[in-house]
Amino acid sequence: MVKKTNNIFFSKGKVNYNDRCKLLKQRGIVLWLTGLSGSGKSTIAIELEKKLIELNKISYRLDGDNIRTGLNSDLGFSKQDRDENIRRIAEICTLFKDAGIITLVSFISPFKKMREYAKNKVGKNNFYEIYVKADLETCKTRDTKGLYEKAKKNEIENFTGITSKYEEPENPDLILDTTLLTVDEAVKKIIESINFDY
Repeated sequence: MVKKTNNIFFSKGKVNYNDRCKLLKQRGIVLWLTGLSGSGKSTIAIELEKKLIELNKISYRLDGDNIRTGLNSDLGFSKQDRDENIRRIAEICTLFKDAGIITLVSFISPFKKMREYAKNKVGKNNFYEIYVKADLETCKTRDTKGLYEKAKKNEIENFTGITSKYEEPENPDLILDTTLLTVDEAVKKIIESINFDY
């Protein structure tokens, strides 16, 4: 464990969140897409990022698997590591939000407590919890990586939906049921539901 020091002093600048948003003509916000593996989080985020660029909005996508190849490559899938995974992403999102960027987060983020942590860290007025909903059987049929089959064979520990619990959002800002919506319809629903302009 890293020992904390008292010799750290926060450096405050002369440019703030509102200055950056005004310059970019957009709100710095976080769209947090949560759901089971195979529900469609990454697919929707990829298309949404493209659509936002077409609308002249600066956005950046943070994907669970991508982040685990770099920043969070030292973390496993224990409860403690999963919590740390989300804690780090919440910190990054807070910085991106402050920079005036629309940040798209596609993480399973199975635990309510850590999603709430992320919301409080970013700020409730700048955080949108989007539940990408699909039942377990549907997610299994979309599993091109073969993860669910590996989890059933105990080749993957703590796999959400099989050997680790997913806690559904109780009151998300938006629900995208991908058993009913196409990717384009889901993206359209997000665009129509959220005000990105500053």
